[in-house]
Amino acid sequence: MRVLVTEDDGNLRLAVDTALRGAGFAVDTAADLPAADEALAVNTYDCTVFDRLLPGGDALEYVAGRRRAGWHVPVLFLTGRSAPDDRVQGLAWGDDYLGKPFAVPELVVRVRSLCRRGEPRAAPVLRHADLALDPGRYEVHRAGRRLTLTAKEFVVLHRLIAAQGRAVPRAELIAAAWDELVPPSTNVLDVLIAQLRRKLGRPPILQTVRGTGYLLS
Repeated sequence: MRVLVTEDDGNLRLAVDTALRGAGFAVDTAADLPAADEALAVNTYDCTVFDRLLPGGDALEYVAGRRRAGWHVPVLFLTGRSAPDDRVQGLAWGDDYLGKPFAVPELVVRVRSLCRRGEPRAAPVLRHADLALDPGRYEVHRAGRRLTLTAKEFVVLHRLIAAQGRAVPRAELIAAAWDELVPPSTNVLDVLIAQLRRKLGRPPILQTVRGTGYLLS
């Protein structure tokens, strides 16, 4: 699950970033609205976290504008403005509202809940041959046998099975399971793919497409 955190307080931004990464999220950060807008233009997120008042304007107005344009990614607002009217306005355009100061573990729980809320509800079980991946239950079965995967292995397999036989580029898989700070040339994905192949067992279905990435055959 990938999250964008937009917060102008550097210490708080780092604390939230560290806590979310420790909980298994891929995290991008921004210090102001222009940087957030740029990140949203090039990446897909399962949830976004916005400080309410940022350099460049009120994040609530920014989110409201995107909502009117059809944007549906879940939003958690962080703010020191906790009056009832402020909360009502925040929940009118966002999905959750957390007043400062807050406990970072609580934020992690709320972000995870919003990410799950944003997952598609229709036909949640993805299938490929004798492989079944259930995002809602966070389970993978092959030929009726349940597989035990790490969080990153699950994310990579999810992208591969959702591609329906299309080769998924290395950079896309790395961005989904880690973040853009990990270069496509790194071997972390190769190590994960080797582990995933072992867990998937035989007959082999996870194939390398030279010069591109990987696919489920």
